Amino acid sequence: MTRRPIVLALLLSLLAIGHAAASDLPTTKPEQVGLSSERLGRIGQVLRADVERGRIPGAVVVVARKGRVASLQAVGFRDKAAGTPMTPDSIFRIASMTKPIVTVAALSLYEEGRLLPSDPVSKYIPAFKNQAVGLERAPAEREMTIQDLMRHTSGLTYGNRGQTEIHKMYPESSSVSSLTLTMDELIERLSRAPLLYQPGTRWEYGLSTDVLGRVVEIVSGQSLGEVLAERVYRPLKMTDTTFLVPADKRARIAQGLPAHPDTGVEFKLADPSVPRKFDCGGGCAVSTAGDYARFAQMLLNRGTLDGARVLSPRTVEFMTADHLGAISRGTGSTGWPGYTWGLGVAVRQDKGIAPIPGSPGDFYWPGAYATYWWADPKEELVVVFMTQSPLGRHYQHLVRGLVYQAIAH
Repeated sequence: MTRRPIVLALLLSLLAIGHAAASDLPTTKPEQVGLSSERLGRIGQVLRADVERGRIPGAVVVVARKGRVASLQAVGFRDKAAGTPMTPDSIFRIASMTKPIVTVAALSLYEEGRLLPSDPVSKYIPAFKNQAVGLERAPAEREMTIQDLMRHTSGLTYGNRGQTEIHKMYPESSSVSSLTLTMDELIERLSRAPLLYQPGTRWEYGLSTDVLGRVVEIVSGQSLGEVLAERVYRPLKMTDTTFLVPADKRARIAQGLPAHPDTGVEFKLADPSVPRKFDCGGGCAVSTAGDYARFAQMLLNRGTLDGARVLSPRTVEFMTADHLGAISRGTGSTGWPGYTWGLGVAVRQDKGIAPIPGSPGDFYWPGAYATYWWADPKEELVVVFMTQSPLGRHYQHLVRGLVYQAIAH
């Protein structure tokens, strides 16, 4: 691609700033909510430089404070190969950012008395009744519970998290599972594989939320997509969040660069307009920055947005509390030191320790393709960052710093 189309895309992306709301969240001037316009401008400057250097194709960033969008920036390309500029309504594969949404749906069923966090998973999926643990296949000391699924202490893992014989028995990821297996086949495979750890003894990232999604389906009598639409998307007016992009929205799907910018390894993303074999609660939804900002703002508002109540305030407090305590946090359990795990989200415990700025009580969880969000109750702050890239951890560091340096008071 020549430099002229690149410059044109960057100029067009600049026009997006301040000219589109994040799914109709109210907007404001940054200074009215204690932010610096000049310093917020650094976000776009840094990201546009990365677009020009071939680090990312483009990105969308929403910064909201006190319930109002102070900055909405779309930079670079939605599809660099086609020369299509990024727009605020671009649709992104959000990967594990699906997990908090599924957890919210499950908690809404808890509020209706239809499931309990203390329930054994086998109450709903009998195949998990008598699971073994480890290569020696020792009996489980207790059954995994719904709470274990929500906080990743079930003993289930992902195949791509290790090289042991046990890891080889597990599907690589939520995405790969839903592309290669039906839900029944996934449950059968998981029920036959030994757990990596005794339930409730160690945090281990894995297929827990996919199993939670199946529990939600069984309890509700609906597909997971239908449950999420009924309990989360429609009440919050998240009009572009789904498991399957319809044909009339396909042109809005953001595309990644063809290869990792450092290693040259192919970077391939599944087509979200092609049906999967099941609704994958662990990592297969798509969304826009504006839609996800509404979801995050609902949680920051303690369960409500624009008159629609999704969860009670006490349930949001329960969700964002420490659910690990003395449980071993393993490796990479909460993304950063200084964080614990709640239900579906990592929760900050300390002002320091973590190598990223934030406040005690802030909560988040990222997606594998460099989508990222967090909510900071102390600062009344919601941030959503969307791109499609293998460089997720770098941009978590980068965007956190760029946002917090823009807080004037």
